[in-house]
Amino acid sequence: MGNDPPGPVPRPSSEPVRVQRRASNTGIVMVVGQKIALGRIHAHQTVTIHVAEDTLTIELPDSGTRTVRRTTTTPVRNLKANRPRKVDHVL
Repeated sequence: MGNDPPGPVPRPSSEPVRVQRRASNTGIVMVVGQKIALGRIHAHQTVTIHVAEDTLTIELPDSGTRTVRRTTTTPVRNLKANRPRKVDHVL
């Protein structure tokens, strides 16, 4: 009895969660444990992704939206994109 959490188990939100991701050098983003290839043309761009129960809708900066079927049940852990690291070169 002492190990039971108080109250009912929290349920995930039924409406889409909005997250941002920054595409890699090769144009790949990763959200909820799923890699999505956007293409090299989108390398280093920040995109907004709407995470629903069955789909991922990606808003691309210049070419509209793309919808992908969600293949994982992992919850969203990070809402913001990775920002580029700034390196100060001292010569």
